[in-house]
Amino acid sequence: MSRIGKMPVQIPAGVTVTVDGTTVSAKSSKGELTRTFSDLIQIKQEATEIVVETVNDSREANSQHGLTRTLINNMLIGLSEGYEKKLELIGVGYRATLKGSTLELALGYSHPVIVEAPEGITFTVPDNTHITVSGINKEQVGQIAAEIRKKRPPEPYKGKGIRYEGEYVRRKLGKAAK
Repeated sequence: MSRIGKMPVQIPAGVTVTVDGTTVSAKSSKGELTRTFSDLIQIKQEATEIVVETVNDSREANSQHGLTRTLINNMLIGLSEGYEKKLELIGVGYRATLKGSTLELALGYSHPVIVEAPEGITFTVPDNTHITVSGINKEQVGQIAAEIRKKRPPEPYKGKGIRYEGEYVRRKLGKAAK
């Protein structure tokens, strides 16, 4: 039994949830999310909470227990509050501009790097060295932020590149002078 899986998931105000067997659909003013889970897990909706239980005591069912509860919780948090990842550009000439829903990055290459916003994701650029990726799906927000960071990851010698806000980049010394 999973300690996390045993805890019920509270349904926030403004979010409607429907459970159909192993499929959970949730809807709010921000959007709609649907996910299908393993047959080894039984999902029950009570008045203001969702309870996740295992069908049998197999190793696979136990491994899915906490995961299923956490994924449902992430869906409900995303629909009530939303998720966001903040990125910062460090380096001379590195900047971001927003053109419609498209993010255009100048990262020291001979060409601008274009990133299209998929459905459900919004980019905001408060200033030209900070980017905020936001949406209702936690996995999608994290994946898009990781793909943007991958365009120019921070390097250890000067610290230049795209990094998450608050990320520490371990610096190396350059060539030792004699």
